[in-house]
Amino acid sequence: MINHLQNNKMNHTKESLKDLIYKVNGAAIEVHKQLGAGLLESVYHKCLRYELRSRGINCKSEWVVPLKYKEVHLDTELRVDLIVEDSLVVELKAVEKVHPVHEAQILTYMKLLNIPIGLMLNFNCSNLFKEGQKTFVNDLYRTLK
Repeated sequence: MINHLQNNKMNHTKESLKDLIYKVNGAAIEVHKQLGAGLLESVYHKCLRYELRSRGINCKSEWVVPLKYKEVHLDTELRVDLIVEDSLVVELKAVEKVHPVHEAQILTYMKLLNIPIGLMLNFNCSNLFKEGQKTFVNDLYRTLK
């Protein structure tokens, strides 16, 4: 699969990506406020996708993550929950505790997709802003202005 994200994402600055994180967090907080904790990840996924689109924020859902291994492009079952504005990886969880493997997953997706920033949202908490969101950056982010 050809990665169609290449054209748009490098137009962002650190400031514009921080603003994008703020907007996505706002949409996620609205979903959490309406639904609370205790539902399946798939429910939050559908609601957040709706909320983002209703706010005019472009997102791709269940995007296939391309994998190149030893110069061969392989079809895999890797799918990122959301890619927002071709510049932000969003991984959703509805778990009791976020584990290091979840963090490794989002960092790997960011690397494979060549995206500088990621946001993990765990809806299984009482306060999404204080307890349920974490931002990740990689070396691409560090090179942005």
